[in-house]
Amino acid sequence: MTTAPPAPAELRARAAQLDSDDPLAPLRARFLLPPDVVYLDGNSLGPLPAAVPAALDDVVRRQWGTGLIGSWNDNGWWEAPLRIGDTIGALIGAAPGQTVAGDSTSVQLFTALDAAAELRPDRPLLVTDPGHFPTDRYLADAVAGCRDLEVRRVPPADLPRFLAAEGHRVAVVSYSPVDFRTGELYDMRALTAAVHEAGALALWDLCHAAGALPLDVDAIGVDLAVGCGYKFLSGGPGAPAFLYVAQRHHPALRTPLPGWTGHADPFALAPGYAPAPGIARARIGTPPILSLLALEAALTAFDGVDLADVRAKSLSLTGFFLTCAETLLTPLGFTPVTPADPARRASQVTLRHPHARGLVAALAAQGVLADMRAPDLLRFGVNALFTTHQDLLTAAQHLHTLTRDAAYDPAPPATGPVT
Repeated sequence: MTTAPPAPAELRARAAQLDSDDPLAPLRARFLLPPDVVYLDGNSLGPLPAAVPAALDDVVRRQWGTGLIGSWNDNGWWEAPLRIGDTIGALIGAAPGQTVAGDSTSVQLFTALDAAAELRPDRPLLVTDPGHFPTDRYLADAVAGCRDLEVRRVPPADLPRFLAAEGHRVAVVSYSPVDFRTGELYDMRALTAAVHEAGALALWDLCHAAGALPLDVDAIGVDLAVGCGYKFLSGGPGAPAFLYVAQRHHPALRTPLPGWTGHADPFALAPGYAPAPGIARARIGTPPILSLLALEAALTAFDGVDLADVRAKSLSLTGFFLTCAETLLTPLGFTPVTPADPARRASQVTLRHPHARGLVAALAAQGVLADMRAPDLLRFGVNALFTTHQDLLTAAQHLHTLTRDAAYDPAPPATGPVT
């Protein structure tokens, strides 16, 4: 016998109880959220952490304005990429000395792909996900073109079978643990083990995972990983990205962009390049201090937070929203795309509807900010540090009313970035 879905009154009561019992509820005060907005787009751009404005004011007025060039030493600017890298490393399960921050996601991904190929020079295949975020696919093609490799696009579910047949020819496998469109969560541990069984390297794009769920890159044996600073880490628009390289690969690590700050003796200004020891060799150019230190301040939102608790609340939020969708939205033509199985669900819920773009625009006009993926996916990101169950019920109720009343433009113009 199946249980009837809860009535809206029961949903309201459940949301209130879950939020009342939430041990992470005080963390919402660590963000400067507009009081009249339900923000469900933090997996594209995290909201402003409360610690950032004062930190940036200090960087601009005191460190830069008064300290001037002396701040490279006196205020720790020079060490910032490695210091902030270690802070991020703690969030992804990396021991110190393996993570560096400071360049864009695209630069870090190109660096990681090329360096991985260099570590397996006699293998001609680069494997990536056909459903990967576009930049990942474009850069896989670019690195393959530079190195005369062949790109094979293999869905994660098909990887074990592919490796059984051609694994001996694979240099690197580049995936994300989260499908950015659907929110499906893949098994990093199992896929990494399959890659290693074939003698290849595992490179993970953690943009939609870092800060949202526990990640044990050291324990799993990940070889390289990249991730952005502006989604769940809330470092601000275009925040610097990070690169993780397992310590065992450092001695042989060769990066494609040998910038001066990655030199063993950067201030000697030597005519030839000699890589710095450890992960410091992955530094490239002069670091973007303003954005780096904004990211550092943003990361204090995780102080004292156990990512296991973040994951538990995230699953509660997404599970509750799926229940709201079943009750309020499925009868109106919405289809859940995100897996119901908690083990296969990341920190978002995606619904399918043919008028996704128009509905997301209409939601925004009601103060509910979500996003969409062409052609028909509505995506609702949750961040356990600030999202509430009431936020999700509010979103579902607005979406129900807008759809029931056809109070939206079914074909509005495309606007705004999607990441």
